[in-house]
Amino acid sequence: MDIIYSIFGQGRDLTAFQMVSRSIVSFFLTLILIRVAGIRTFGKKSAFDNVIVIMLGSIFSRVVVGASPFIGTTLACLTFVLIHRILAWVSLYNETIGRWIKGDAISLYANGCPNDRNLRQARISEKDLLESVRQRLNEDTLDNVEEIVQERNGDISVIRKQG
Repeated sequence: MDIIYSIFGQGRDLTAFQMVSRSIVSFFLTLILIRVAGIRTFGKKSAFDNVIVIMLGSIFSRVVVGASPFIGTTLACLTFVLIHRILAWVSLYNETIGRWIKGDAISLYANGCPNDRNLRQARISEKDLLESVRQRLNEDTLDNVEEIVQERNGDISVIRKQG
């Protein structure tokens, strides 16, 4: 038991070596938690997914510096990951919960007109719409655009007119 204390320390008075040791263990625990949460958590970057990323970083940092007990803090991280996974699973089967957690896609431009109410709600200007058109369609006008939508994850989709 003394060797564990000498490697990982206890409390806030940690040496650099002990903080490095804790960082190594925390890194691999975080990899395990990423697998439990699912790679989507770190790939999509929706507001829902960002919450878990920020919280994991915040909580695990307390382990590294010795501000919180190792086991309890690790269990707190596991709890966040499991809640995230459960809510993601439930939102697959329950549209109301899915909308509550992930939001809805909103139309920003359709039928040749910007939707001013939705643009204000999304805090997006008409210049931002043109930027999206340039990035996605490589065009500088809205002439060939059928619709522009802010997706649930915050991305902006541009749908080209057919024909």
